[in-house]
Amino acid sequence: MKHIPNTLTCISLAFGFYASVLGLSGNYYGAMMALFAAAVFDFADGLAARLLKAYSPMGRELDSLADIISFGVAPGMMLFSFLDKLIYALSWNDAWAGRLFLLSAFAIPVFSGLRLAKFNIDERQKTSFIGLPVPAHAILWASLLTAFSPAVIHYEEAVKGLIFSGISPEVLLVSLPLCAVATSFLLVSGIPMFSLKISSFAWKENKPQYILVLSAILSVTFLGIIGISVTILLYILLSVITRKVKIS
Repeated sequence: MKHIPNTLTCISLAFGFYASVLGLSGNYYGAMMALFAAAVFDFADGLAARLLKAYSPMGRELDSLADIISFGVAPGMMLFSFLDKLIYALSWNDAWAGRLFLLSAFAIPVFSGLRLAKFNIDERQKTSFIGLPVPAHAILWASLLTAFSPAVIHYEEAVKGLIFSGISPEVLLVSLPLCAVATSFLLVSGIPMFSLKISSFAWKENKPQYILVLSAILSVTFLGIIGISVTILLYILLSVITRKVKIS
């Protein structure tokens, strides 16, 4: 029984590796689904550890190592592949300036590693978070890139500005790297973020959580995959607005 949490963590790591492979090959939808599976098992291993009281130093370290693969390397590879295909579509692959955009993809795994290291030594983050959690950041990028993926599947159509009523590949090539750097800094920021873990079902104590869940349902229903990204952005906004997270 004591090995169940670590087994679940290893399954999460395996899904994270699979998401990395799919992301680098350009299968963004498959990578997103694998990343979601990794997030489910990442949640399950902590739940199992609490229920079975199977805590261990090894489990703590293994969880962080799995998270850096699933929620750092995997979304980083997805963005690297996405930008690489955009550069090819625009025939900028021979220009050294165009290749510089690829460096932004490295920010995601690097800052995710910093975030996880800070979390492991920060005793204040037991009931809430300081900085954007790496699973939320990974889900933001996996859903965002999947939503925009038609722009890089067909190179000829991409240069015509296929998606979302004329958002051009040039705009994506400039805006996505800037967003990647900005959201990566949120990982190591001092912004308090509320946790989805609840101790009761009372509305007063869990108002942000209920608002977020309801918004997620509505966003995904009406916006599709891009609604997942909208939900993560709303999570960040709600955390900034409320500022009522209790750091113990």
